[in-house]
Amino acid sequence: MDEHTRDPSVDPPPTGRSPTGWDPSAGRWEHATLRRAVDHGVRLYNAGAFHAAHDCFEAEWYNYGRGTAESAFLHGLVQVAAGAYKRADLANLAGMRSLFETARVYLNGLPADFYGVDVADLRATVDAALAEPAALDGWAMTLDGEAPTARPEDEAYVAGLD
Repeated sequence: MDEHTRDPSVDPPPTGRSPTGWDPSAGRWEHATLRRAVDHGVRLYNAGAFHAAHDCFEAEWYNYGRGTAESAFLHGLVQVAAGAYKRADLANLAGMRSLFETARVYLNGLPADFYGVDVADLRATVDAALAEPAALDGWAMTLDGEAPTARPEDEAYVAGLD
């Protein structure tokens, strides 16, 4: 583990869950700052704050070297959030499709439950939205089996990234 991605204040997954990235024998996340960024980013995404979610994922993505699963995962999330922003805020379907095509590449081959995110559902939704962008309507990312929404601390986190 890289020391700069360690943070003992990041909560463990809910009882009974052990997603890829959680080390139950050590009782910590392999990259706790990744989990923290994903928690905030997923919540913001689900609240329709796609640009803010993108910023959460992107800021953490820079902590990982090319070729790592963590880098691919975060890069995929960056592309999904940017694509959703292109569709919802800019009405740019071509931009959304381009970003989602790239997201597919990054998300391919990742474990189905990575740092608590249901990557299998994410991949399926990206594929569905490529065929029909309306597949994003009403869809929410899941984290630890739930679709959490934004809280004030999520907005504070992204504000602190500047």
